[in-house]
Amino acid sequence: MSKKFVLRAAAIGAASALVFAGAAGSASAHVTVSSPDAKPGGYAKLVFRVPSESDTAGTTKLVVSLPKDHPFASVGAQVKDGWKVEKTKEKLAAPVKVGDVNLSEAITTVTWTAAAGGVPPNDFDEFALSVGRLPEGVDSLNFPAVQTYSDGEVVKWEEIANDAADKPEHPAPSLKLTTAITPVAATTSDAKPDTLARVLGGAGLLVGLIGLAFGLRPRKAKS
Repeated sequence: MSKKFVLRAAAIGAASALVFAGAAGSASAHVTVSSPDAKPGGYAKLVFRVPSESDTAGTTKLVVSLPKDHPFASVGAQVKDGWKVEKTKEKLAAPVKVGDVNLSEAITTVTWTAAAGGVPPNDFDEFALSVGRLPEGVDSLNFPAVQTYSDGEVVKWEEIANDAADKPEHPAPSLKLTTAITPVAATTSDAKPDTLARVLGGAGLLVGLIGLAFGLRPRKAKS
C-alpha cells in the first residue's frame, strides 16, 4: 500500500469525523424564542420552542421569565389544551414608562404546567405569548426559561452569551429585534444563523469527501 494512498484515506477519515461531529452538534436542541412580527415600539407574538431532550422523560412544565428592565404593559398567554397557564405579576423596583403608560408593576413570569402527558420524549411543542410594547433602542431581549421533566430533572436555560462567539451550554432564549434598516436585520432567532453555517459547512465537507473518493479510485495501467 503506497504512502499516498494512506494519506488520502486518512484525509477522508478526518473529514468524515468532522461531518458527523457537525451533525451531532446541530442535533442538540435548546429552548429558543422567535417572532414573526417583532419590531421596536410595537406588539409581537413570541413563540418559545421547547424540545424534550430525553429518551424516557417528557416536559411537564415551562417557566418563562420576562425582562424586568424592559417590562411589557400587555402580556397575553397562549391557551393550550392539556396545559394550565399562570401569569405572575411583580412590583418593579422603579416605575418604567412604556409608551404612554407608567408601569409600577408588570408580569414577570409565565408558567405552563401540563395537566397530563406534556411534551413526549424526543418531541417538541411551542408556547406563545402576545406582548407589547417592545422597547426601542434595544438590540435584543433575553427570556430565561426553566424546563421541568416528568422524571424530576430541571434544566435552567438562563446563561447569557458574552458575544457572538460565545456558545453557552444552556443559553437563555434570546430575541433579536428588527431595526428596519435592511431585510437581513429581520432575523429574530439567533439559532438560525448557526444552523445555516453548520449546514453549509457540512455540505462543503461532503463535496470534499466525494472528491477524495474519486482520487482513491485505482487507475488503469497504460498498455
